Amino acid sequence: MEQAVHDRGGWPTDAPIDRHEHELADWELLTDAIVDALERSGAMNVDELRRGIESMSPTEYERASYYERWLYSAESILTEKGVLAPGEVDRRLAG
Repeated sequence: MEQAVHDRGGWPTDAPIDRHEHELADWELLTDAIVDALERSGAMNVDELRRGIESMSPTEYERASYYERWLYSAESILTEKGVLAPGEVDRRLAG
């Protein structure tokens, strides 16, 4: 069975995973809070969050940071459920 990009165990050609602690940026803290609120409200759950992350292409996954993956997944799941319109986040960010 072929490993998906998120399944990091045993990849002999990968560089070691950086496990050092770092201070979170404000947007990362906000992302954590938003996803927590979405889960507590029942709008999405951790399994859906994981599925959204695992559905990222290998290129998208490798380019994204931990919380960027959360944002990608939350937007995808909320769009899939009709909570967000396709492209709504991008339109709002553009002004």
